[in-house]
Parts: sequence; C-alpha cells; structure tokens
Amino acid sequence: MFSFFKKKPPAPAVAAPMPMPAPASPAAAPSHVVPSPAVPGPAAPGSLIGSALVTPIGIPLPEAVPPERAKWLDKLKAGLRKTGSSISTVFTGAQIDEALYEDLEAALLMADTGVQATQYLLGEVKRRVKEGGVTHPVAVKNILTEVLTQLLRPLEKPLVIGEHKPTVIMVAGVNGAGKTTSIGKLTKHLSSAGASVLLAAADTFRAAAREQLGVWADRNTVEIISQDGGDPAAVSFDAVSAGKARGRDVVLVDTAGRLPTQLHLMQELSKIKRVVQKADATAPHEVLLVIDGNTGQNALTQVKAFDDALQLTGLIVTKLDGTAKGGVLAAIAQERPVPVYFIGVGEQLGDLETFNAREFAQALLA
Repeated sequence: MFSFFKKKPPAPAVAAPMPMPAPASPAAAPSHVVPSPAVPGPAAPGSLIGSALVTPIGIPLPEAVPPERAKWLDKLKAGLRKTGSSISTVFTGAQIDEALYEDLEAALLMADTGVQATQYLLGEVKRRVKEGGVTHPVAVKNILTEVLTQLLRPLEKPLVIGEHKPTVIMVAGVNGAGKTTSIGKLTKHLSSAGASVLLAAADTFRAAAREQLGVWADRNTVEIISQDGGDPAAVSFDAVSAGKARGRDVVLVDTAGRLPTQLHLMQELSKIKRVVQKADATAPHEVLLVIDGNTGQNALTQVKAFDDALQLTGLIVTKLDGTAKGGVLAAIAQERPVPVYFIGVGEQLGDLETFNAREFAQALLA
C-alpha cells in the first residue's frame, strides 16, 4: 500500500463481553483516506480493483500529527513568515474599524492573493464579524484563518497511485521553477511509500537537465530512460513501454522547461502527451505543473496557460521558504482551482510534503 502516513492499528479484540457494555458506535473510516473521483464504481482507495491496489498518497490526520509532520509544519511556518508577518500586523490594533479592513486588503494584495480572492476573503470576514458580534482584532484573524482554509479546501486532494500500472505522471514547468528537483523529491516520496519508480529524461533540449535527473536517479536508486539528443516524445514513449515491461508502479516523465508564451514548445508538450497515449491508451494519468511560489501572480498565469494546453491534474508549489507572495495559492483556489498535491520549502529531499488547507492557512497567519 503506497501511503506516506501510517494507519492506526486496529483495536484488539475483546474475548468476552464486559458487564453492562456501552452501546457500540460504528467505526469511522480513517479521515486521511480520501476517495478519488478517478476510481470507477463503488471501490474505495486502498481496495483491490482487478490486480491494482488503489492507494492515495494521502492527507495527514489533523488530530494526530506525527513528529516528522510537526517538524515539517515548523519549516512551513518559517518559510511563510514574510507573507504572514505583513498580514498579522494588521490585527495588532485595539479596535475593528474600516482602517483595519483597508490595511487587511492592502496586505492581502501585497501577498499576491489577487483581487478576486481578496474581495472574497474580505467579504466573508466582514460578514462573520458582524454576525458573530466580534469586537477584538485577534478574533478577526481567527476568522480569516477559517475563511482562508475553506477557500483553499478544493485544492486539497491526494495523489492516487495504483489504479493504473504503471501510473504515468507527466511533469511540466518553466525553467527555474524547480521542476527536475521536484521530480527527484517526488521519487523519494513514492519510493518511501513502497512504489517502484522509473524516470524518463524527456528534457532533451538541455543536457544539464538529463545529468541532473540522473543524479536524482542515483540518489533514489531508481532506473532512468535517457537518450543523448533524442526526441522528447520518443524518450517518453520508450519510458512508458519500459515501465509496462518491467512492472514499475510509476513512470515520471521530466519535460523541457518552457514559458507558456513559447507556443511551439507548448505544442511539443501536447505531442509528448499524444505519443505517450500510443504506449498506453489511458496515459498520462497525471499531468503536473511545478510552479515557483516566489513568482506570485505570474504563477497563476502559468497555471491558466498550462491548464488550457494540457488539462492539468495537479500542482507542485516550490520555494515557499522566504517568499512574501504565499497568498498566490488563494488566487489559484479562486480563479483556477487545480489541486495542489505537494508544496516545498527547501532543497532537501524531505522538504516536499503533501498540501493541507488548514495547515497552510494556519502557517500563513501564524
């Protein structure tokens, strides 16, 4: 079962009934097992469909955060401090007035939350303050945290591995966004969860990209399909074919970095997608875009452009450490709610983790 988070062990069986037993309540399903709309029929993640084990790379239980996750949350809070501090200072006054709301609006816009998301957040905060009779600015901050959590909730979705074998994941992104590094980190996550991974070095326009991906393959002790100067689509086809023949669980396809304004290169991505389907008619099963959290509203522009061209299934948001533009996830949630599978706050293998809306909102406004 490919999951980053251990399930709770089942309760021990009781050999004999105790005197005057309390009424038994139905066992609740683990909250970190999230059904995937991609799974057909009544089967749930973690169940067998044919010979495939469908397992979500899940969202952690908020009520039982393991030490590793707690350490990660500390990193996230530190990374978002530049964004959060500019917003939190709004609530240091003694009263709730129009000046507070004006300062909050300015702070949200400066954090690249975007006009639409800012208007939504302000409207909801004002409404809840009025309905709840709130009188202290600190309480307004708590309300903002809750409203932001609800806005970000549609982005919270687990990556499901196992419905298809191999699960083909195509990864795109502009140069400098951290695409190849994110593939290396994602490989580590998948391998740690028990999935066998094959890498495809389809970024053949840049020799350094193939070498970089090769380093990540060595670090994670996984195989890589690469060609010197080969056609990106051909490399992708060979990798998917090899993944099927070798029984790999996941094939990760690294594509060339490009700007969404480079139409001919964007068309190359569409070609890769079409050619991959010749090797596996159901592939690619995931099309991920890596975006740099430091680029603010430009990241939203990239999401829209790549989604229009490739029909994205998920995002990886990198470089959130030290950024003052962490509010861009609210803009994405409001204008183009593509699920955020992972967020990153550093260069180490463990600096990429699953996205949780409440965790992010609390870290942003800590």
